Amino acid sequence: MAAPAAAALVLGTFAVANPAMAADQSVAKELVGSSPAWATSQADAGAVPDSTPATARIYLAGQDPKALAALAQAVSDENSPQYGQYLSAADAKAKFDASDAQVKAVTAWLTGAGLKVTSTTTHYVEVSGPTGALAKALGTQFHNFRTATGVRRAPAKNAVVPAAVADDVLAVGNLVDDPSQKASSDAVSVAAADAKAENAATAAARAAAPDVAAPDKKAPATLPTVPTCSADGYDSDIAKGAPAGYEKNEPFAPCAYVPSQLRKAYGVTDSKVSGKGATVAIIDAYGFASMQADANTFATAHGDKPFAPGQYKEVVTPAQWNSQADCGDWSGEEALDVEMVHGLAPDANVVYVGANSCQDADLDAALANIVDNHLADVVSNSWGEIMHGKSGDIDPAVVAADNQIFQLGAVEGIGFTVSAGDCGDNSPGAAATGVNCQADTNQAQAQWPSSSPWVTAVGGTALELMNKKGAYADEVSMGDQRSVLSADQKSWTPMPGAFYFGGGGGVSADFAQPWYQKDVVPDSISKVAANGTKSATPLRATPDIAMSGDLVASTLVGYTPAGGAYSEGGYGGTSVSSPETAAMLANAIQERGGKAIGFANPALYNRANNDSIYNDVDDNPNHGKLGNVVDLGMVGGALKVRLYKIGSDFGLRAGEGYDTATGLGSPGMGFLKSFKH
Repeated sequence: MAAPAAAALVLGTFAVANPAMAADQSVAKELVGSSPAWATSQADAGAVPDSTPATARIYLAGQDPKALAALAQAVSDENSPQYGQYLSAADAKAKFDASDAQVKAVTAWLTGAGLKVTSTTTHYVEVSGPTGALAKALGTQFHNFRTATGVRRAPAKNAVVPAAVADDVLAVGNLVDDPSQKASSDAVSVAAADAKAENAATAAARAAAPDVAAPDKKAPATLPTVPTCSADGYDSDIAKGAPAGYEKNEPFAPCAYVPSQLRKAYGVTDSKVSGKGATVAIIDAYGFASMQADANTFATAHGDKPFAPGQYKEVVTPAQWNSQADCGDWSGEEALDVEMVHGLAPDANVVYVGANSCQDADLDAALANIVDNHLADVVSNSWGEIMHGKSGDIDPAVVAADNQIFQLGAVEGIGFTVSAGDCGDNSPGAAATGVNCQADTNQAQAQWPSSSPWVTAVGGTALELMNKKGAYADEVSMGDQRSVLSADQKSWTPMPGAFYFGGGGGVSADFAQPWYQKDVVPDSISKVAANGTKSATPLRATPDIAMSGDLVASTLVGYTPAGGAYSEGGYGGTSVSSPETAAMLANAIQERGGKAIGFANPALYNRANNDSIYNDVDDNPNHGKLGNVVDLGMVGGALKVRLYKIGSDFGLRAGEGYDTATGLGSPGMGFLKSFKH
């Protein structure tokens, strides 16, 4: 398979100037995209006073970024003679991190302009000082601009790095006053999602409702007034008393799945592996004190082993936590991620790394910490953000810095799984009714960092089990249309339902097709971006793979919320799918005798179109019961019942072969054994 230069993967809006391309030190380097599109002369509200305080983070290019990208590809590609010849963290640092001379040169440039260095690592130099000094350093002026979200500061033109340090600087971040530059977690509980879709007056009552309960064995002619679900496999209990929906005899949604069922469905049980010898890191924001105790309680309650001594570790710095009011509570996400990894790979070591906030810079620091210290073999990331919005585009510096970390991880044999999101194609149409969408979106798009060519983007499915033991029956794409039972219990509104929740994916307009997708993703997909833009050359398509994550076929999670008591409930989202996939890769590492897989995408695509390795997910209406009744019981004095149609993502559809709803498909019964050597 031909291997184009990996350094050429970035293009378009996010073609952040590559230091490897600035070989001539006599040439200054323009930081393309550092002045946002909304910073126009028509919107100009005047210059920012030179004395106004400012901060910036200058990301360092390292010693040889072109060689880093090339080596990251070579060691990850099973067809390369360098495959698997990973560097130690120390060797990667010595070879590719910024040298002392580079740090010294960048520091001298910044301090010479009148800025003060507040923090230095081998990845960046952070500075503060007056806006006038920052403007002097970057050859631009800072102005205020009128935008739809208020008056915001930005460079009046693209920043420029002087020739003397052009090869040393990768990108400069925090130049734009942009409160939207943060990631959100994708985890959502069944009850909380329903509450979010209701009006504020009833939200609290909805969220307090139990998610599932054993079905009413008497099968009354009217819908049960207690929460009810199908306990013995998908569509095992018919929702008698429900009005006509999409098909005859629609079932109650399945009871939330537990890890033993997922292990059976995806071949872990039959493969007799448990992730032993592998380490999975999980990145979220913050951390809560009872995580390990809650994970142990959850495991033992469902017939699994608790963490052994030393098997679970945490890297958190509570004294440095910030922006908590803006970022919200991440404890449900944390519990979900930890319990999914432990549930599907019970003997894998787990390292939880809590970023100091959901802000891009803090998440990037968490990623760097794992790579710099080689804390894990696989890293699960259940968070993301849109790249293009009404308030502007993502900071190009974030894209450049994250991709550098992903490449450094690849040369060390570390792979990253990333949730593809829960909003279908992330278009404004999806956001109009989707419960887990970012309202700021202005186009259909793949989100970040799942669109990076250097991560494994994980989409979602609705998993159908044959029985309560977990025997695999079928899967469709993760995508739900939702209707509400009328007060007289005789109809559903609206009918058909409105889009509610769906796996993320799509073709990114921002990145060229990586080498591993060639000959697998057809041109009919790869040459049309999610936003409808046609490309003369193939683009990066997402997701790469998919696993169970739907809200209808939800996954059980247990934890102790702040100020509350331990409880369990069904969760959904590609937040479920990413840690599941990370756990599967940990199991695959054990299957191959403990040898790291590293960046998994080349290996995943080498196994494409093999029915024993992947379940080729599609949304054919013959695939089981697509209509599901979710009965939450009596809440606030009223019966709360919903009808969902699964396999109904927005803008994405699963079909034969690669698709932008489920990628290559989900792990089949032969997936793990395909890694055995």
